[in-house]
Amino acid sequence: MEHQYKVALEWTGNSGEGTKNYTSYQRSHNISVENKPVIECSSDPAFRGDPVKHNPEEMLVASISSCHMLWFLHLCADNGIIVLKYIDNAIGTMLEDSVGGRFTEVVLHPVVTISDPSKIELTNSLHRPANKKCFIANSCNFPIRHQPWCVAG
Repeated sequence: MEHQYKVALEWTGNSGEGTKNYTSYQRSHNISVENKPVIECSSDPAFRGDPVKHNPEEMLVASISSCHMLWFLHLCADNGIIVLKYIDNAIGTMLEDSVGGRFTEVVLHPVVTISDPSKIELTNSLHRPANKKCFIANSCNFPIRHQPWCVAG
């Protein structure tokens, strides 16, 4: 089955001179999807971006983290594990080089609270199959690692 995702992007950073030179324009842009709030974006501040706006690198890491969580919760439900809370503090590492740049890895740090302490080991084991099912992870050419922590609460 094929799925399509329609996203509109509009550059909003013309300061009056267009792209006259590298410093004459802002990196601001809006991302929109029909019937959803607009996401104000920019480049990373290291690349002349606005530090209060999301940048593409952060959004890539967020997409990986989000997709992983959704598959993980699905697998937990299938395995009779009741998840009460899920928090991830994902970290993506990008290497800038003479060609441009590329991500070298993303490490997810999910902290999962479940209802049954006897299922902690099973819960932690589900991160690997969740990664294998994640559409975003399957589209990446760099490793995605997991350092999970599970507690009963």
